[in-house]
Amino acid sequence: MPCRDLNIAGLLVKRGAMRWDDEAVTALDHALQCAARARAVGAADEVVLAALLHDVGHLITDVEESPLTHHGLWGARFLRPFVPAKVTWLVEHHVMAKRYLCTVDREYAKSLSLGSLRSWIRQGATLDPETRRELERQPWLPDVLAMRRWDDAAKEPRAPVPPLVAYRDLLESCFGRQTWETVSAVSNDLAASL
Repeated sequence: MPCRDLNIAGLLVKRGAMRWDDEAVTALDHALQCAARARAVGAADEVVLAALLHDVGHLITDVEESPLTHHGLWGARFLRPFVPAKVTWLVEHHVMAKRYLCTVDREYAKSLSLGSLRSWIRQGATLDPETRRELERQPWLPDVLAMRRWDDAAKEPRAPVPPLVAYRDLLESCFGRQTWETVSAVSNDLAASL
């Protein structure tokens, strides 16, 4: 990768303390749960990394989402100089994956949290047939659909998951050396405040 100079771990910890909508977990807890689910099923490193970073677009801007611009797009653009193409595609398309699953599976749509339903509507709701067919032709569709389901399930308060440093090698292979001492100090301060 041409650029290797971003403290992504610091961003995940500092901005990851936020919560959105009615979710019971912080953004960092959600990311760690999603990545842990990916690792638990033996997903490839690129899929684990995408699971960990899928909501980074929420951490870099507070702009209102729409069908044409949403946190998946913002996150993919932000990550593109640092990560493999598959990671950016998965991050960008995890929003589209929710729209796809809601289009093809009513039970899936009924299972979404209230916050997830609200964002689904802001992001464009059901897919038109042409967009659906285009997505179905993509080779990484099975990975993004799996990631979408991990995303939906990764909302358990105080779920036991490995800490961010468990992804050190994966993060540093893309973003360069991270400042883990700062990450640990901020993580400890956040845990003490809960």
